[in-house]
Amino acid sequence: MLCQALCRFGQKLVRRRTLEQPVAETARSLTTLDIVALGMDHTMNIIVYILPGEVARDKAGPSIVICFLVAGLTSVLTGLTYAEISSRVPHSGSSYLYSYVTVGELGAFITGWNLLLINTVYVSIVTQAWILVFDNIFGNQIFQMLHGNISLNVSRVFADVLVFFVVFLVLLFIGFLTWKIRQLPVVTKVFTLMKIIVLIFVIIAGFIKGDLHNWQLTEEDYIKAGLNDTSGLGPLGSGGFMPFGFEGILRGAATCLFTFVGFTFIITRVEEAKNPQHSIPRGIVISLFICLLVYFGVFSALTLMVPYYQLQRGSTLPEAFLHIGWAPAYYVVAFGFLCLSINSFDFIFPIHWVIRMMTQDGLLFPVLARIQTGTNIPIVATVIFGIIALVIVFFFGLTDLLGFMSLGRLLAFSLLVFGVLIVRYQPEMHNGGNEAEVQDGNREVAAEKLTLQGLLFPGSSIPTPLSSQVVYVCSSLLVLLIILLCLVLAQWPVLLSGDPVWISVVVVLLVLITGLTGVIWRQPQSSTPLYFKVPGLPFLSVLSIFMNVYLMMQMAAGTWAILGVWMLIGFAIYFSYGIQHSLVN
Repeated sequence: MLCQALCRFGQKLVRRRTLEQPVAETARSLTTLDIVALGMDHTMNIIVYILPGEVARDKAGPSIVICFLVAGLTSVLTGLTYAEISSRVPHSGSSYLYSYVTVGELGAFITGWNLLLINTVYVSIVTQAWILVFDNIFGNQIFQMLHGNISLNVSRVFADVLVFFVVFLVLLFIGFLTWKIRQLPVVTKVFTLMKIIVLIFVIIAGFIKGDLHNWQLTEEDYIKAGLNDTSGLGPLGSGGFMPFGFEGILRGAATCLFTFVGFTFIITRVEEAKNPQHSIPRGIVISLFICLLVYFGVFSALTLMVPYYQLQRGSTLPEAFLHIGWAPAYYVVAFGFLCLSINSFDFIFPIHWVIRMMTQDGLLFPVLARIQTGTNIPIVATVIFGIIALVIVFFFGLTDLLGFMSLGRLLAFSLLVFGVLIVRYQPEMHNGGNEAEVQDGNREVAAEKLTLQGLLFPGSSIPTPLSSQVVYVCSSLLVLLIILLCLVLAQWPVLLSGDPVWISVVVVLLVLITGLTGVIWRQPQSSTPLYFKVPGLPFLSVLSIFMNVYLMMQMAAGTWAILGVWMLIGFAIYFSYGIQHSLVN
């Protein structure tokens, strides 16, 4: 009885949502070019102005360009997963919906709950970025004036929170006013073109006025600059192209990863695409590669123009031109800030989108989706998550917020890659027969016998219930082993010391991972014709999960602690309410 109860409980956690074929009630007007512009528009944003001061200055130095290559390639692997799912599930949605269709209900709730945290943190990042950049543009006069006038009567901390609250309300108001205009494809393409022009200007200027010596700094350069008069460079690193070493590149790549999440906005417009099975995968992959090249050029130019230790928090791109003596270009690039930040007004809408979907699915309380008459705004959700954003900015700095964003995205990406790995080896599940087919599949699994020969040389060329169960179990074990491997590799100084125990552990884990990957590879894949499929499955999926998990291991313990607290709150909601009221129940 206990075994059957646990079995039923486990089936509830992995039950999937089935989707009907979309009905053409929405005007399909987006071409592949529109989709590419949409992805680039949401990838090249305000973060490019503040990220160098957080990553290049304190984590990676000039090797920030390598950080972006690692983060970009990791995102490309995940983007391939999104491309296949968009071909398989041509519905507008988000990572939450895709996880519900592939991984199941618990994975979908984890993804959706994380998306709420990610977008709430993004509220804080965008607001802080506006405050920092505009304060730098106006010569740091804004905060001085406010502290001089406000802080006479209240504490400095309260004054800073008040500034944040005012800017947040202004951005929220502008976002709601301009939302419909910014959904027009022509507006998206115009602003994307303006962003590219500004960033190409930065690249060209950087390679003209840049100094290769800024990638080859030594201790003597620090001493001449009056920054260091001891034998150790301390927080400045060790000099050269990689002043913070390989560890700095990994920590920088983990922080930079969330800058490539613009392709996740593409899947919210699937039902507006003329040919979603073709244009969505192309748009995701093309926009990712273009943004990767642009970011690589921008940060190469920036670190060539300015020694990394002179980068300041805030508007690093405009101030780079003051450093090289191009004062007019300072204001040109500052104007580009407006172009780069225009889509930052969208930060509140993904929160509303996810809340609406999760409440419709019965996983969250309906009161969160209650809409104010005449405004179409979920007031309760806006107030609650606005307060959470204020709390976050009160207790955490910009570096911590960037870590939250990347960690949440990496977790969502890993779940989705795992989902594609599972779905590719699943038997066909027809709409409307979900529960019946699962029961029939369970009976067939019980009837089939698993042998070593059948494990490596399946007798069927199409997925069977038994082969799908083999893939599910092997994939789950594979993820567990990858996590253990990444935990061990995170102690790479011990491995480099030649400790035979740790090296043996790594070898054993690699052998087990290789064996399980081979078993999955031998199983029959779904023959459903799709415009795009992830190539090299399961090997690319295993590589993608490994890169995501290993970058997650680079996050600080405090970042993990906050995510853990947030997930505990989410699990309390799901197991006390969502699992009972789920529409799939």
